[in-house]
Amino acid sequence: MLAIRVLLEGSIDYAGLFPPAGLDMAAAVRNYGAYRSGEAAWALGRFVLPMNRLAEFELAAGGLLPRAPTPDGWRLAVLAGSDPAGEIRTLGEFNCRHAAEGSAAVTADVVELKCDSVEDIDRAADALPSYLQAYIEIPLRDNLEDLVAAISRRGMRAKVRTGGVTPEAFPSTPQLLRFLRACIEAGVGFKATAGLHHPLRAVYRLTYADDAPTATMYGFLNLFLAAAFLRAGMDESDAAELLEEKFPQAFDVGPNHIGWRQHRLGHKELELARREAIVSFGSCSFTEPVADLELLGLLQPEEPLRGPDPRA
Repeated sequence: MLAIRVLLEGSIDYAGLFPPAGLDMAAAVRNYGAYRSGEAAWALGRFVLPMNRLAEFELAAGGLLPRAPTPDGWRLAVLAGSDPAGEIRTLGEFNCRHAAEGSAAVTADVVELKCDSVEDIDRAADALPSYLQAYIEIPLRDNLEDLVAAISRRGMRAKVRTGGVTPEAFPSTPQLLRFLRACIEAGVGFKATAGLHHPLRAVYRLTYADDAPTATMYGFLNLFLAAAFLRAGMDESDAAELLEEKFPQAFDVGPNHIGWRQHRLGHKELELARREAIVSFGSCSFTEPVADLELLGLLQPEEPLRGPDPRA
């Protein structure tokens, strides 16, 4: 497998329901089904939706889910709301219903929650069944290390918000670096969400509107490689520069390695980073991240990328 695929296989959790795309359920579900059978399906992760829209998802996806038993059914990441205990019961009923049909066509195996304190994390962990992998979105505040330690103690994973549709939604480089370091030192896997449509850091429009404001966004390639290099022993000053790297010429993407400046990682280091550190990122577009990699010459397509427009 090519090194870039080792780094990014299954990494893009499709969040087409959320801004700036903001698609309706039927359109987002159609897109996800098309991406699963497209040339870039290797990069596709889970379908992300709010817990209170599970019934709507079932209705929209009914005709697209596999009909025969399959080991490769749809996987969902579900965002819990204000009533986690009740919502977890609903989620369990959803999984039992589809398991009873015998096809394993769809499974909701990831739940994402927001927690601001160690007590909130412990309450969430106590309420969750063992079959669910939990991602806890935490604020980048003074108690960050305490929160990450609590997540580690309860066997969960962390989540960081790396942007949004307003400039102030983006954390600073030191804030993001501190999150990465805390997770890596605690052995906590994590995902990122928001503001990561593009591989490299640059100024982009924050929505799809022609008159949308712009801001400097993080790149998902910057983020994944910073996590991988930090895990391999890179010092924080270099990792901060990597998070802010804007030039594709600074990267060396070969069949068996990925390099940045004088640093280089092989397959084994990339695999460990994905397993033990950066797991995935949420994006309301799937075609944009992959197409941008191709345009930058960082990914050689077998065929031109085809797929629905993220705004469709």
